[in-house]
Amino acid sequence: MHFPTNFRAALCGLALLLLCAGAQTAAAAPRWSAKLDARVRFYQATEVGVLVVGTEKSLYGVDAETGDVLWRRKGARPSETDVAAVPGTDVLLLSVGGGDKTRLEAVDLLTGGALWRTDKVRGAVMQMAFEPSSNLLAAVLARDARGDARSGFKRKPVVHAFDLAAGRELWRRELESEVEMMPAVAAGDGEVAYTLDNYRPPAFLDGRLYLFYEGVTSLDARTGQERRREKFRVNEEGLALTEADPAADEAHVYFSGRGRVRAVSRADGEEVWESKDLGVTPEMILAGGVIYARTGGRFTRLRDGEEVERGPYGVSAIDASDGKTLWRYKGADKGITNIALPDASTVLVADRDDLIFLDAADGKRRRKVSHGVEGAAFVVLNEGGAAVVGGRNEVAAFDARDGRELWRARHTPPGRGLFRTVGAVAARAASLYFRYGGAATTALRGARLLGAVGSLRWSGLAAHATAHDLTSLASNYARDRATERFASFGVLGRVRQAASAARGVPRPVEIPRNISVPRPSVNVDVEERLLDRLDPASQLERLSRFLWRRRRLAALRGQWMYFYTDLRGAGRGLAGVNLNNGETGRAVRLSDPDERFISDESAGLLYVSQDERLFAHPLDARQ
Repeated sequence: MHFPTNFRAALCGLALLLLCAGAQTAAAAPRWSAKLDARVRFYQATEVGVLVVGTEKSLYGVDAETGDVLWRRKGARPSETDVAAVPGTDVLLLSVGGGDKTRLEAVDLLTGGALWRTDKVRGAVMQMAFEPSSNLLAAVLARDARGDARSGFKRKPVVHAFDLAAGRELWRRELESEVEMMPAVAAGDGEVAYTLDNYRPPAFLDGRLYLFYEGVTSLDARTGQERRREKFRVNEEGLALTEADPAADEAHVYFSGRGRVRAVSRADGEEVWESKDLGVTPEMILAGGVIYARTGGRFTRLRDGEEVERGPYGVSAIDASDGKTLWRYKGADKGITNIALPDASTVLVADRDDLIFLDAADGKRRRKVSHGVEGAAFVVLNEGGAAVVGGRNEVAAFDARDGRELWRARHTPPGRGLFRTVGAVAARAASLYFRYGGAATTALRGARLLGAVGSLRWSGLAAHATAHDLTSLASNYARDRATERFASFGVLGRVRQAASAARGVPRPVEIPRNISVPRPSVNVDVEERLLDRLDPASQLERLSRFLWRRRRLAALRGQWMYFYTDLRGAGRGLAGVNLNNGETGRAVRLSDPDERFISDESAGLLYVSQDERLFAHPLDARQ
């Protein structure tokens, strides 16, 4: 049957309206809620599907898919900077106490039990590097890292190297001088926690540990003896992450600093070449034997969390074999975003007005198209290879071959006076997408980052993203995504052989009769241990589900970016835009915005807190 065009359009509009209303209704009812013993102070997601939640009275481990309390430590009141999950493991590092009475515990995420404990370590864990093949853990701690929000806050970090399995400290090294730190949250009244989020986390490579707090320092991973040292000021003019995360290939490691890029031999640690006079270089991508280095950009100011633009803006191509500059592009005269490489012949960047296509061979501009995105801050490549330009309120996609606009989505913030809240929500949403989606596709296949060839790394930036600008987040998160590498030191280690899973569809788990949930190796006050109340078969069924979730996470590619806006007829909330097609297919109503929210694509849930409750809202509008 044939309908007039205007009638068909009306039907489509009605269907879309009903779909949005259905999405909002479904999203309004939480999948689960957990009432805890006091107001929720923080919550963090982990790779094994356990939410670590701190209240004013206790520390909890909560099953992210069901809301069940797995364990509770009554009386434990750590701050968020005292809690850090070791990447690629089922271990949580927990700083307990304060001052001279601090102790460090390695905690089993599934049971809350302490695997080992040391009272020889002081301070809160700021950053980590973990090498799964050797069980080597490097943890960077800082003491008394709290104070009034201000500029110039400094502490002297200490690096501790552990055998994570045995809990044995191998060596420690205190930095020679104090380094400037940044607040975990934007400046405000009262005392705040400070972090090392303004520095790159350490990395293991070739039996060395690289540190980036006073320039570049290379230590013997087993002994801590210094092998190489190059000292320079890392944060330019009180800005965060103004130097690039290193890149590596089979022969060299590449660093930036002081407006230069250097190649260091992986064999002997000696400098091979140096490329000078580039300017502030916050991003490098190594692909096809060429280093593409971005100069200038947006940065977070340490003292107050505000965004600052710093030039000169441009892109340089450097021959990775000898350090010669192949070309420089200086035409991004209105700011610059991160770099994206859609193919071997094209480099993409954007400035305030335009999306710029550069020829990777000679740096000449092929075309420039107006993107029209307010406050453009990042460029990513979606699953279809389109270039997505985004800011706090809007995203638009363009064909990476001819610059043709494909779609656009805009969600205006609700009302005035919410600028900081909207910015914090945007940073949180972007960090979650970049971690599991966009960061994996900002560069063509074969691009080399240090995280791809070195150790697993962790920085508080994953938890404190609300204080960072979107450009830095877009260029940093490729280093943090979950991988297939996973080491289990707690109860999961006893069931990994029993939990067999195939990609796509889980297989039934055969439960060995001789496996039981172990008690903690260190006596601690752990209450409400769920596994203690389950029979052996139910224990293993539950634990195998955590292992299966970990596998899903390693293969995950995010698709959704969230914006805080007015939902049609349903109040304020988060609207989810699919960056592969531009459709706004998700809506979660939140009358009081929780800028700490976590979107969990693996479980299909979005977590928020209010007072003493933690909520999980379904992300799929069809549920």
